[in-house]
Amino acid sequence: MGKVDGFVVWKRQGASRRPAGERTKDWREFYEERPVESKAQQGGRCMDCGVPFCHQGCPLGNLIPDFNDLVFRGEWDEAFRVLSSTNNFPEFTGRLCPAPCEAACVLGINDTAVTIEQIEKEIVEAAWAKGIVKPVVQRTKTGKTVAVVGSGPAGLASAQQLARAGHTVTVFERDDRVGGLLRYGIPDFKMEKWVIDRRVAQMEAEGVTFRTGVDVGKDITWDALKAEHDSVVIAIGAQRPRDLDVPGRDLDGVVFAMRFLEGQNRTVAGDHAQPPISAAGRHVIILGGGDTGSDCLGTSLRHGAASVRQIELLPQPEPARGDNNPWPQWPMVFTTSSSQEEGGVRDFAMSTTSLEGEGGKLKRLYAQRVSLEGGKIVPIPDTEEVFECDLLILAMGFVAPIADTLKAQLGIELDGRGNVATKSFRTGVAGVYAAGDAQRGQSLIVWAISDGRETARVVDADLAGAARLPTRGKHLHFGGR
Repeated sequence: MGKVDGFVVWKRQGASRRPAGERTKDWREFYEERPVESKAQQGGRCMDCGVPFCHQGCPLGNLIPDFNDLVFRGEWDEAFRVLSSTNNFPEFTGRLCPAPCEAACVLGINDTAVTIEQIEKEIVEAAWAKGIVKPVVQRTKTGKTVAVVGSGPAGLASAQQLARAGHTVTVFERDDRVGGLLRYGIPDFKMEKWVIDRRVAQMEAEGVTFRTGVDVGKDITWDALKAEHDSVVIAIGAQRPRDLDVPGRDLDGVVFAMRFLEGQNRTVAGDHAQPPISAAGRHVIILGGGDTGSDCLGTSLRHGAASVRQIELLPQPEPARGDNNPWPQWPMVFTTSSSQEEGGVRDFAMSTTSLEGEGGKLKRLYAQRVSLEGGKIVPIPDTEEVFECDLLILAMGFVAPIADTLKAQLGIELDGRGNVATKSFRTGVAGVYAAGDAQRGQSLIVWAISDGRETARVVDADLAGAARLPTRGKHLHFGGR
């Protein structure tokens, strides 16, 4: 612990954001660099608790007090060594994770938590800048082959760990570029795509082969893929979006969030001159108040929407923790995302009842106020409202993977929610495993990476006859970073 009273002397200071009026004119990331002195002070706020609850909060088991102290001491190279021993992609989590570690930070009991997520990003970016993030090549090969289907965070983590264990790994991706939802579901203003590309280059240097534009189940069957490899890891995510079942759903102008976001990301990548679905000059309503809804809000504002309204079904959260939401549980409190601070209107406790159009095109949305009673959504009589709307974006989450061909071709069993049924990441089919949202259901990026690492450990143990890869939160080094 570098400074005993650091948490008293220094207050939380996150990275500043570029002004909203400036950043909504481009697609670049919006955080600004913190001064070196500020980074050290923020690391010095960590109390090195006897029981570090941040470990409990982090699905990866990151050794947070260790790297916080190293940042305070200016030992950035060692901080990266510690961080990368448990997290394959801190530049992803440092930008995109909602930071359950900070929710569990002991300082959060009566003060503001340590800026763990930002420190994580700063450590790995310093490492990239200094050239110490290098390919970790396993010279001794096992002769075993593994197919990883899906190149989101779970698939990438599995692939990298398995390659470093000496297996020959091929990643199959349905889209034309690697990254899954990182590539096409996360706007560039939250993570520019060169961040993915440099990791892909590292993994290729480590021996991972990427085959894009291959839709497993159609271009190659699942059973054929299994026959060609010793093991198969299913990391296809939870691609099936939750739909809206109201009159008027089929009107032109109602779109799923991923279709909207992917079109814009492809435009930034140079695939389109203009986004296929543009919010420019339109009255936009977004159903869903989570991260995806917020991403759609920020995208609509950058397009130049005439108006943007974000509607949430549940009531507005309280500004502080209630008695039924004690630390270190995830705080169910009111927050404002970067996109929400840029503009738009937020409505809570409101349910869509119908949509209305003219000439087959969406024009209006009808909604009713609701209350939460005994855990159930109850409509409030005589509270109907109508909103002008010619672009409705459905951002209500995902319900399950698209697993029809998995069932038909491999006989994979699904659980009660439609996810791939697993036990310790093993499916009921020998040699076939599942990682991330495909078996967990829609979750966080940090859980996806954790599941990917844990799946790789199980696959490697089955192939090698003994556990060799690290379990959650444990160090294991492959000849340096």
